[in-house]
Amino acid sequence: MGRKGHIKKLLPGGNTSVGFYSYFQYIIDSKEARKIYYIKGGSGVGKSYMMKKIGYELIENGIDVEFHHCSAEPDSIDALVIPSIKVVLVDGTSPHMDDPRYPGVTGVTVNLGEFINEEELRKSKDHIISAVETNKNIYIRIYKYLAAAKIIHDDIEWIHGYAMDFNEVNKETDNLIEKYLMHIAAKNRIGKERHLFGSAYTLKGKIDFAETYIGMVEKIIYIEGEDGTGKSTLLERLMNTAVTKGYDVEVYHEPLVPQKIESICIPELNLAFTTNHKFADDEKINLNQYMDQEKLRKYEEELAYSKEVFEQLLNHVYTNLYKTNAVHDEIEKYYLPHIDHEGTNRIREKILEEINFFMKEIQS
Repeated sequence: MGRKGHIKKLLPGGNTSVGFYSYFQYIIDSKEARKIYYIKGGSGVGKSYMMKKIGYELIENGIDVEFHHCSAEPDSIDALVIPSIKVVLVDGTSPHMDDPRYPGVTGVTVNLGEFINEEELRKSKDHIISAVETNKNIYIRIYKYLAAAKIIHDDIEWIHGYAMDFNEVNKETDNLIEKYLMHIAAKNRIGKERHLFGSAYTLKGKIDFAETYIGMVEKIIYIEGEDGTGKSTLLERLMNTAVTKGYDVEVYHEPLVPQKIESICIPELNLAFTTNHKFADDEKINLNQYMDQEKLRKYEEELAYSKEVFEQLLNHVYTNLYKTNAVHDEIEKYYLPHIDHEGTNRIREKILEEINFFMKEIQS
């Protein structure tokens, strides 16, 4: 049996302290894509199923793919990317993607909604509207809890920051740049940044798939440090240095504050820097050593209390995300009996046929 393709599992969107935050524009550069299928249709029409089905068929044939997972329900995917041919299938409904940026050039709309028996579905109109409204209201509360968690988290960061010697952190950063980036050959270009989430708050708790991308990198440097010790700033400086020297960088962000960085990968250098605890046994830079323990002790009780409240708020987030899953299942219950699955299967086979044509085209 031949080699199976590798699945790179990623997170393009996240439930954050500022609401749903999207990095979907970084799934692929629309200008460089060969084709992007924007898949439309409501809950239960089989968007995720179609993408996963196509993805697994390609994997069996030795083709590497990216599964871009849903931030709320991680067993579902919002996009399938086939990097070797620059083809993407993406959920084209809100809050994911919208309409093709270059229709007929790189983007095409696939409407699975045409396979819904609307006459039968309308018999459940009131139930569906009620469930959709319930789901919307749950998310309103989720984002309130995350906003509150961010305020408490700010306090945790402030206490740690108060005790930090950031001059030493800057020295550590300079050392990392000198050791890993300063002596590499500069290119006559500016590198590209690809921004995604490194982890997500989901109905299963906080999850990540870092083993599928960081875990594949040859050289990993683990940045250890409490929140507020300057990890994100350190990673940003490393990212900027690599990009300035012409190297493309994958940037993975935190879910609470989506601008903060959790990990970076520089594929061409086979190099990654990460704060993910899964890689704590790799080469380590410990920022905690630059905290003044005497200053920290002054706020020992306050820090413990803030950490407790923060975890309580996150538990409320997870509980409510679980509720949204139940509501989503209820909505699908109304849709599933009224979908022409043979019709959606024909669409899937047609797309797979086109993808195989693209594969043969680049191999010839």
